[in-house]
Amino acid sequence: MSNATIIFLLTVCIVLLACVIAYQQFAFRAGTKAKIHEISSKLKEILDADSDEKVAVFTDNKALIELATQINRMLEDRQKVKVEYRRSEMASKKMLSNISHDIKTPMTVILGYLEIMRLNGTQNNEMLQKVESTAHRVMGLITQFFTLAKLEAGDTDIPLERLNVNEACRENILDFYELLSQKNFQVEIDIPDQVLYASANKDALQRIMFNLISNAIRYGSDGKYLGVFLRTDQVRIYIDIVDKGRGIEKEFAESVFDRLFTMEDSRNSSMQGNGLGLTIAKNLALQLGGNITLESQPYQKTVFTITLKKMAY
Repeated sequence: MSNATIIFLLTVCIVLLACVIAYQQFAFRAGTKAKIHEISSKLKEILDADSDEKVAVFTDNKALIELATQINRMLEDRQKVKVEYRRSEMASKKMLSNISHDIKTPMTVILGYLEIMRLNGTQNNEMLQKVESTAHRVMGLITQFFTLAKLEAGDTDIPLERLNVNEACRENILDFYELLSQKNFQVEIDIPDQVLYASANKDALQRIMFNLISNAIRYGSDGKYLGVFLRTDQVRIYIDIVDKGRGIEKEFAESVFDRLFTMEDSRNSSMQGNGLGLTIAKNLALQLGGNITLESQPYQKTVFTITLKKMAY
């Protein structure tokens, strides 16, 4: 075979190989373009229908697989936002309903007493005292509601300081001493001699402890017990508020810090609970860089634990 023939055959092979490569590249680009169009169309369909579907792509192209994966991550985040929005919307509707109930009931009592006094044409001191007491309940509810609203909006200035937690605990317990004695509570206190300092705010911590101790007395009264325990580790300080009353069932444990969450009989007027105290306490603790957690075994032990950031001595 002559050299010319060999050169001709090699030239033909090269041309054919070039054509094959060009065709493969064209097919690859066309296939990729089609897959991208498919992904785009599916994404548009999902967004237009506001559905919770995901984008599925069947290909060996790693770049397209990665693109679909990241799109699906975004769709999952979008779904989580939708769920949280719906939950928040439902909570807001429930909150407004509960506020309406909590304000309407005492206001009806006030108007009823005033109507009786007007019809009788007399000034009944006992009725006036009941009117005054009920009006204070309404004002207390409104004050707590706006306190919570300011906390959630970030409009409350809570400067942090080096706080003696031992002293703060003692002061809060003393505030309840007379009430606890009247109700025949067994009180157990464990505050170490070593002074513990936290990065906190005195007024905020007092409000937190007041709400938690009030809650323990109100809802834990069946157990006739209140415990306050101060402990620490390397980085945190813990304040345990303990009662042995009816406690919180497991199905409600995650909800007790929700706005205006109350157990069924917490709307009993003798208890005077409005469901804002624990929510305010939780918000304050979070703004101090800490937290409040709950562990409960009904009629055995219910523990609300305040966590604070520890500071050096």
